[in-house]
Amino acid sequence: MTSLLITAETFQQFEDISINIKPERLTVFIRKAQELDVKPFLGYPLYYQLLKYFDTDGLIKNDAPQVYKKLFNGGEYTDGYGNLIAYEGIAPTLVYFTFARFIEGNGVHYTATGPVIKQYDNAQSVSTQDQIKLVQQQRSVANAHANEVEKFLMDNQADYPLWRYNERNKSARQSGTRIRGIDRTSYNAPTGVPEIDNYFAYDNLF
Repeated sequence: MTSLLITAETFQQFEDISINIKPERLTVFIRKAQELDVKPFLGYPLYYQLLKYFDTDGLIKNDAPQVYKKLFNGGEYTDGYGNLIAYEGIAPTLVYFTFARFIEGNGVHYTATGPVIKQYDNAQSVSTQDQIKLVQQQRSVANAHANEVEKFLMDNQADYPLWRYNERNKSARQSGTRIRGIDRTSYNAPTGVPEIDNYFAYDNLF
């Protein structure tokens, strides 16, 4: 099973969520955000290389290369214009993509008789329209952090040869709820324009 990049403890550094939420429940949405949001954004080669430096409990290994620690944890660096930049790392991006998916899917549970919506004695569930707005808000925050990751990678391309900028990333990171089918012929495939292609052929990953 794929290692997690963050845990419930990481999540609570950014958002105040109920202590009654089971960690294993939150883990489901962390894994979804990691695979469906962060992996396409980073590109398969860089994503899988980053995973190699994580333990199964969501902690980066002590012997991981410093450039990968900085990519994930953040830190200060100087950009091409001589400006000192405070970079927050990948964690906030993943947290807010996770939060969006959590809001979108946590209210529905699947039972032997089919999907059901949880009811509460002392609280009222938000309307579908309000839920959509909340998802959009959290995805917008995630996208803002993702833009910072993208800038960091562009400013430090020499340290991350597996990463390639791709304009499709911005159109793929929509703020609203979405259902997307898998395009097996073109999604995550080379575009034929190497300088902006963020994806490598699968045969070249290993």
